[in-house]
Amino acid sequence: MSSANIFFGETIGTAVLILLGGGVCAAVTLKSSKARDAGWLAIAFGWGFAVLSAVYISSSLSGAHLNPAVTIGIAVETGEWGKVPVYLAGQMLGAMIGAALVWVAYYGQFQAHMTDPELIAGLDADPEGPVTGKDAQPAPGGPVLGIFSTGPEIRVVWQNLATEIIGTMVLVLAVLTQGLTKGLALSGTGALMTALVVVSIGLSLGGPTGYAINPARDLGPRIVHALLPLPNKGGSDWGYAWIPVAGPLVGAVLAGGLYRLAFA
Repeated sequence: MSSANIFFGETIGTAVLILLGGGVCAAVTLKSSKARDAGWLAIAFGWGFAVLSAVYISSSLSGAHLNPAVTIGIAVETGEWGKVPVYLAGQMLGAMIGAALVWVAYYGQFQAHMTDPELIAGLDADPEGPVTGKDAQPAPGGPVLGIFSTGPEIRVVWQNLATEIIGTMVLVLAVLTQGLTKGLALSGTGALMTALVVVSIGLSLGGPTGYAINPARDLGPRIVHALLPLPNKGGSDWGYAWIPVAGPLVGAVLAGGLYRLAFA
């Protein structure tokens, strides 16, 4: 695969991933959305279908890593690091494009939600959208931050970090044990199996942190949230932002090392 194909494939694929994954979060969160309050099952399956769609669209170009953790895990297993920066650049750009497209697609809903009198008064505000609960200690993020990035239900640094590490290890091991060391393009069932693993992680391990399991998925949209001209949007919770980046990267390295030790 050429560097150009990798870059464009990862950019397009990750943009689709975030458009559809962030889109389901917007659909569930925003008051004027027809899917308002559809719940956690909708989010978990929505992200799974987002993975499936993004992989099918981009796999022929780049192998559809779509996730710096997958790229790092594969590099640890294979020892091939030369094109890692190209993958990461495409993934970050794609994540930001996808987040911006969510805003475009739901522009009217964002405006209506963010200017709602109850929200402004703080009567119906949930600081992290659908991925946190009202009984948790309030987080510094704004009322729609959960559409763009993840946040913890309970803010305990070591637990939040451990949850991201564990979830990412499961994901990367699932990719590697399918023999998909060049990405998901080499297997007709690889996309479906990986999508189902993402659904499983969301249902089983998503409760504590909202399961980033992908640094680009969290950091790129968080940057977009900080830049967008959303009224009354609040902060982007940069104090937490390192956890959904560091946790998945550590999990990827551990998964790659474990695969080499136990499976290779």
